[in-house]
Amino acid sequence: MTKYVFVTGGVVSSLGKGIASASLAAILESRGLKVTLIKLDPYINVDPGTMSPFQHGEVFVTDDGAETDLDLGHYERFITTRMKKANNFTTGQIYKTVLEKERRGDYLGKTVQVIPHITNEIQEYIKRGAEGVDVAIVEIGGTVGDIESLPFLEAVRQMSLRAGPTNTAFVHLTYVPWIAAAGELKTKPTQHTVQKLREIGIQPDALLCRADRRIPDDEREKISLFTNVPEYGVISMWDVNTIYKVPRVLHEQGLDQLICTKLQLNTKSTDLKRWDNLVYEVENPKEQVTIAMCGKYTDLSDSYKSLNEALRHAGIHNHAGVKIEYVDSETLTPETVSSLSQYDAILVPGGFGKRGVEGKILAAQYAREHKLPYLGICLGMQVATIEYARHMAGLEGANSTEFDPATPHPVIALIDEWQDADGSIQKRDANSDLGGTMRLGAQSSDVKPGTLAHDIYGPVVNERHRHRYEANEHYLDRLQKAGLVISAITQREKLTEMVELPREVHPWFVGVQFHPEFKSTPWGGHPLFTAFIKAALDHKHEAK
Repeated sequence: MTKYVFVTGGVVSSLGKGIASASLAAILESRGLKVTLIKLDPYINVDPGTMSPFQHGEVFVTDDGAETDLDLGHYERFITTRMKKANNFTTGQIYKTVLEKERRGDYLGKTVQVIPHITNEIQEYIKRGAEGVDVAIVEIGGTVGDIESLPFLEAVRQMSLRAGPTNTAFVHLTYVPWIAAAGELKTKPTQHTVQKLREIGIQPDALLCRADRRIPDDEREKISLFTNVPEYGVISMWDVNTIYKVPRVLHEQGLDQLICTKLQLNTKSTDLKRWDNLVYEVENPKEQVTIAMCGKYTDLSDSYKSLNEALRHAGIHNHAGVKIEYVDSETLTPETVSSLSQYDAILVPGGFGKRGVEGKILAAQYAREHKLPYLGICLGMQVATIEYARHMAGLEGANSTEFDPATPHPVIALIDEWQDADGSIQKRDANSDLGGTMRLGAQSSDVKPGTLAHDIYGPVVNERHRHRYEANEHYLDRLQKAGLVISAITQREKLTEMVELPREVHPWFVGVQFHPEFKSTPWGGHPLFTAFIKAALDHKHEAK
């Protein structure tokens, strides 16, 4: 029987529930348990696919094509279980399902209400996501006290009652602020958020107290007294210089033992040796490279969360620290683009909409002409293709129909049919809904022998996708005759997956239509990013 750990948050958002949940899962997994994680999001959007990265951060994509919350990226980087559509759902999905059932008559004419119909549906979704594991850690988004999250909290309270006290545990993440004027930590916000949780009918078994410093024992004792949580369950979570230290921080304060005792789980002892080795590598790089990330969501680093981590993982596997400097592509002009010369490599990430695109095209041109290592991801591949078409293939005015519907040379265009991750044939046009109409999920393609792509991936590349526009196959011959190498292409639709420049022309220039960052982990890294960082190191050494 699956046992559940419900993780809630209080006081303020952005405390790190995702990291805390993933870290707890990692410790439990190190004890030999099969663990999964589920994220419940209280917003009414059906999925985060149409939400602005400035508001929500990146959209993480699973192998089976789900557009999900970015916390699922943390989950996959911390544990071995791969996430699926069932591991993330929203209020919008729940209400959509319930309303569809009501329209079909499944409720036999009953009045449809939040309790029991919405709460029952939430419980069914949780159970589906938790099938086949020993422990499911269920993270509830939002902050306790918000109206939006009340149905989720009520649903897990009911689950706890039905499953029994040895099959469920509650972990509450809270904030203990340091008030500089008073010179002390304040526990009152934590007292109030637990009080709010208890009003709902939930008594936490453990409190994870976030602060910018360690919480002294006398403050932990005070929190224990006012929240009815045993002192050993009041756990200090101070700021650390790398998220990969969090499993060790939680383990040394006994969180995994507390959970195992509460859930009556007999396991082997915790082994965090590989986490300690990982932290050592992070803290002891032999050298450093600086990467220019030329994007348009640079005001919020969470917009590129998986990308940032993938670069750092690649640094670990090259024994190097990776410094990422965000360059707003809107600021790049022919007069300012030379500022990119200070970097060891250039990366152009994905994005949607026209804003900042010409700056990205300039970045690709600068990298090509000055032989700087270049990695273009999704839109980054498309702008590299546009730049090459304009300046090397003689296609003046070449563009994407996303940015210029009247372009004389639509080297990037909307395709109307493709095969999805599950093998089904999907269709779309310019009037299709924005949500859920992209090429999504893991798909494989053949890789051309003798290319840089083949050196990195071998004969087949299998990566996750999230995009709507593609390289126009009608221009592939002209681009290839002009010297652009199409190094990976889908078998059925003949869609371009990878482009590169010949090695005799450029030391390392690659564009990919997919999102390789979603499959990078600190343990294995990712071959494409590892090769990119190595190229950046080689360029740095040659420049000296």
